Amino acid sequence: MAMITFREALRQAMDEEMARDERVILIGEEVGEYNGAYKVSQGLLEKYGPERVIDTPISEEGFTGIGVGAAIAGLRPIVEWMTFNFSLMAIDQVINNAAKMLYMSGGQFNVPIVFRGPNGPAECLAAQHSQALQSIYAHVPGLKVVAPSTPYDAKGLLKSAIRDDNPVIFLEAELMYSWKGEVPEEEYLIPIGKADIKREGKDVTVITYSKPLKSVMEAVDALSEEGIEVEVVDLRSLRPLDEETIYRSVRKTNRCVIVEEAWPVASFGSYVGWLVSKNTFDYLDAPVELVSMEDVPMPYNHTLELAAQPTTDKIVSAIKKVLYL
Repeated sequence: MAMITFREALRQAMDEEMARDERVILIGEEVGEYNGAYKVSQGLLEKYGPERVIDTPISEEGFTGIGVGAAIAGLRPIVEWMTFNFSLMAIDQVINNAAKMLYMSGGQFNVPIVFRGPNGPAECLAAQHSQALQSIYAHVPGLKVVAPSTPYDAKGLLKSAIRDDNPVIFLEAELMYSWKGEVPEEEYLIPIGKADIKREGKDVTVITYSKPLKSVMEAVDALSEEGIEVEVVDLRSLRPLDEETIYRSVRKTNRCVIVEEAWPVASFGSYVGWLVSKNTFDYLDAPVELVSMEDVPMPYNHTLELAAQPTTDKIVSAIKKVLYL
C-alpha cells in the first residue's frame, strides 16, 4: 500500500469518482484555479474542465443552493466549504432543502450531494473559525454525517459518500490534511455507518472520531506502559451510528470514555454517552466520562487555545478516573 497524505486520499477519491461517473461535479470557493484552499482538488480543473470543477463567488448560501438544485436535477455534486464555520451561512439550504427534500417529496426526489471541508479547531484561528459543528448536522434527520480520522478511512468513506443517494456531511480537519497513512492502490469502499476498532483492549473503551484519534492513541500508548489495555473505537460515521460495535466493546471492558472536539452541552459525545449509559447500564463499573472542548469560545492565544481542547493528559486522567473509582 502507498503511504499518502489525508489530502491526497481525498483527491484520489474525488478523481476516481469523477472519472467513473460524469455526473460528479465539484463546486466551491477556489476549488479550481487555486487547486483548493488546502490543495485537496489539485489538478482536477485541468483534468475535468470548468464545467465540472466550478469556482464560485464568496457566497456559501448561493453555491450550496446551486449544488442542492443540481443534485435534485440529476447530478452528484461535491460542495466544498472552505471551512465548516462558513457552512453556517448555508445552513438553511442544508437543513431545510437537502435534508428534507426526499421526505417532503414523498420519496420522489433524492439529493445525492456531499458537503465537505475542514471542521473544528486548527491553530490560531480564534473564536469564529475554530468551531466544531458536527452536533448541529448530526441532529438533523435526512443527513448522513461522516468524520474519518485516517487517510485510508477518508478515501473509502468519501467514495461511498459520493455514491450515496442521500446528502452527506463529510467532516475533515485542517491539521489532518498533511497526516500520512497507508492507502491501497486498488479501489475500495468503506460503508457509511460502520465503526472501526483502532486498537483492541480489555480495561476501558475509548470512543472517538476525526482528529482527536491522534491524541487518544498517544494516551493509549502512554497507558500501555503502565499495563493498561485500552480499546479504541473510531466511530468514523456519526449518522448512521454503529451502536452495536460501541455496546459490544463496552460490554467487554465495562468502562467508557468519550473524546471529541466539541462543546460539551448537547454535543454528539454527550448523546453517545447517554446511549452507552442507557443500553449497557448493567455492564458499567463506572460512570461514562466525556473529554470535550472547554465550554468557551476558542481563544486566539495559542497556549489558551491548546488548553481549551482535548489533550493527551486530559484523556489519560479520564481513563484513570473510570479505572480507579
